[in-house]
Amino acid sequence: MANEAYLSILDQKREKLFGLSDAIWEAAELAFSERKSAELLTEALAEEGFEVTSPAYGVETAFTAKFGSGRPFIGILGEFDALAGLSQEAGVVEKRAKEGMKSGHGCGHNMLGVGALAGAIAVKEYLQQTGASGTVVYYGCPGEEGGSGKAFMAREGAFKDLDCALTWHPGEVNAVYTDASLANIQVLYRFRGISSHAAGAPEMGRSALDALELMNIGTNFLREHMIQEARVHYAITDTGGVSPNVVQNYAEAIYLIRAPKVGQTQELFARVNKIAEGAAMMTETSTEREFIKSCSNFVSNRVLEKEIYRAMQGLPLPAYEKAEYAYAESYTKTVAAEPGKTLDKIKETFIESENAAFLEERKKSAIYDFVVPYEERHPVKAGGGSTDVGDVSWQCPTAQFWAACWAPNTPGHSWQIVSQGTGPIAHEGLLYAGKLLGATAVSLIEQPETLAAARTEFEAKFAGQTYAPIPSGVKPRPMGDFAK
Repeated sequence: MANEAYLSILDQKREKLFGLSDAIWEAAELAFSERKSAELLTEALAEEGFEVTSPAYGVETAFTAKFGSGRPFIGILGEFDALAGLSQEAGVVEKRAKEGMKSGHGCGHNMLGVGALAGAIAVKEYLQQTGASGTVVYYGCPGEEGGSGKAFMAREGAFKDLDCALTWHPGEVNAVYTDASLANIQVLYRFRGISSHAAGAPEMGRSALDALELMNIGTNFLREHMIQEARVHYAITDTGGVSPNVVQNYAEAIYLIRAPKVGQTQELFARVNKIAEGAAMMTETSTEREFIKSCSNFVSNRVLEKEIYRAMQGLPLPAYEKAEYAYAESYTKTVAAEPGKTLDKIKETFIESENAAFLEERKKSAIYDFVVPYEERHPVKAGGGSTDVGDVSWQCPTAQFWAACWAPNTPGHSWQIVSQGTGPIAHEGLLYAGKLLGATAVSLIEQPETLAAARTEFEAKFAGQTYAPIPSGVKPRPMGDFAK
């Protein structure tokens, strides 16, 4: 596998790929404002001979890059947005903001986008060398963090004609992604009241901030009466001013409502709406809401999962020097958690005892430089997070995997991820991911029967279900719009 020319091309381009990832790390742009990052990626793809369309599907920072002709159509999904409030110096083993930077790549999307690009290059190389029929399409997907860019793209039919879609995500481990994700709805709630002197004429005021606080309290009481897997989070984005002697006539908050299934999310959304309306009644204020976005639960395809794992078994893993193991250990020490927390969670899903024992033996590894065993008979758990890859999975057979890009026990959305984002583990991880995406895609091109089986599974899983897209009037909202 490693000696295949279409994969070895990535070794020749490794420094260019690493530089591209680092440049996107430096840009650190929020959802739907990733203009520099999108430009870097589209320029790189055009140089590689891809046919680039930018913007795409009505989203300013979305794009596609296509190479080849005929079927199968293989989609590779790339992301490149950052997170607010995670400014951090690179390679510094302490929390230290980077001057001039307000956001940071605390989920590794600089690596994700470039690793996916590497996978597309490998498939392009294969198609050129063999003359085989097939088309690879790189999807530049903005706004995964709080924006559901892929859901907006899916609404416009971006993925419905694909034979399959593949993607990956940086993490602690090298493993096939087998869990489901939570569907979600994100909404902005506004309250409007009447301002007045809070001491001189309090009876004349109607506090929008009181209404918002009562809504938050009501939602917290709701937690006792919703399914265990559901989640409701909120961020107050406007409290109505900084003068305590004024009755605030305006307040707002963004709510993120999650549940394992789309229908469950819609039911919970309706209940939260009633709480908002009740809070407005109690305070004699008015309330309104703005639907920001939604995303569907992720439904993986086991036929594709097995194909990814088969490619994993044939692909050499990155090799690390002693200094790189020490580098990883220095980050793990910054987290107050028992070693192997992630592996323990994976072990809980295993049926085969030898696989659990395999992970137990490696819990204290400085880098998870191994492949997590894949069990074909595995439970599907709804994780605590959401991903707009879910909307792609409702449009075509879809699967994804993790690749080790940071130290064990590194928390998600943390300064530690930002700090490690330009380091050696990050670089080797994205290169490995690119090779794995390429190898999996090529094996599917060469095995039309496997793609047919993936389609059969997809149709069986979604029989009788209807995809619920984001409402047509809703437009992508840059996350920066919500920063005050």
